[in-house]
Amino acid sequence: MKLAVVGGGSTYTPELIDGFARLRDTLPVEELVLIDPATERLELIGALARRIFARQDHAGRVTTTTDLDAGVAGADAVLLQLRVGGQAARLQDETWPLECGCVGQETTGAGGLAKALRTVPVVLDIAERVRRASPDAWIIDFTNPVGIVTRALLRAGHKAVGLCNVAIGLQRKFAALLDLAPSDVHLDHVGLNHLTWELGVRRGGPDGEDLLPGLLAAHGEAVASDLRLPQAVLDRLGVVPSYYLRYFYSHDEVVRELGTKPSRAAEVAAMERELLALYADPALDEKPALLAKRGGAFYSEAAVDLAAALLGGGGTDVQVVNTRNNGTLPFLPDDAVIEVQARVRATGGSGPVPLPVPRLDPLFAGLVSHVTAYEDLALDAALRGGRERVFKALLAHPLIGQYDLAEGLTDRLLAHNKEHLPWA
Repeated sequence: MKLAVVGGGSTYTPELIDGFARLRDTLPVEELVLIDPATERLELIGALARRIFARQDHAGRVTTTTDLDAGVAGADAVLLQLRVGGQAARLQDETWPLECGCVGQETTGAGGLAKALRTVPVVLDIAERVRRASPDAWIIDFTNPVGIVTRALLRAGHKAVGLCNVAIGLQRKFAALLDLAPSDVHLDHVGLNHLTWELGVRRGGPDGEDLLPGLLAAHGEAVASDLRLPQAVLDRLGVVPSYYLRYFYSHDEVVRELGTKPSRAAEVAAMERELLALYADPALDEKPALLAKRGGAFYSEAAVDLAAALLGGGGTDVQVVNTRNNGTLPFLPDDAVIEVQARVRATGGSGPVPLPVPRLDPLFAGLVSHVTAYEDLALDAALRGGRERVFKALLAHPLIGQYDLAEGLTDRLLAHNKEHLPWA
């Protein structure tokens, strides 16, 4: 089995390598290709990957290349974890929206739109090259904004699935609180990428006992603290929102906070410098503890599980993925991309099939519909460009919604992204 990682020079990659090494019985990788244009970082991380494999007696071969076409040739699956513009672009995404009193974040609001505009064309080019080199390969997208990027891939006819680590992180958190094995915790996870709610926390599987009421009664304060939301909000909702819902439920408070502390991008950039120095140590043969602070917790386990199931090996049949709606949420178009539990090993290799979901309360369904409409316009802007399309996407976003804000944000977005948007 051959896997390729586009963006293999990321500081995330040792997390992924560790998962491949530990879970080799689930996903027997014979060749792992790390692909990245940043030669120096790529070689540094490639060398560490080989040491991690050797430490754990993994027989697989790790190679590196800057040649995308050669790297993906013959691959069974291709993982995308790239960041167009790097941390410098992320810093901009988190900064200029604040000038208009809007949240600065790389996947939500105006910053999220900027990232989509930069990313979608690049990912579609990569996917076309994968299709030519390895027409049967699955594309697993971890590149944000996952929902919009996955929708672009599926619309273009690619064998693609979106992956996010929010659900697996909550599953592990709840399992620890309930003193259960993670495999015994099934989430009724419903919504869009970075806009989800846990409607139930079930013992054993989709039909198991719902432990959510008891979980909130016994551990509501701990769960709310992790989400940085008041416990009273969880008590009133009766569900657990993802931590990204804080940008919607506490928008103005978040904006005030962001104006008084260093950006997350600046923190991550400093952390990356420290991580790269650690990776350069030839004695290092395991992922360092600092990597846990970088983000992407449990990403490797989710990626291994998904790839294994898609490729017909091990892996869990039912997993949380980003995939086509196809009537699962009846108030959304069939081609919308939703984030739900799905049966991954679909018959005939057709990909994930969403499980039926509980009825979504209008309180949540309304926001899902609103953000889906924004994502429609965002994808149109990413595919066809144009100032007016950017403006309309911003105007449609529930965190913006005023023409003067949308005008100001449009000007700033285009000014800060000219080098990545040829049409601008």
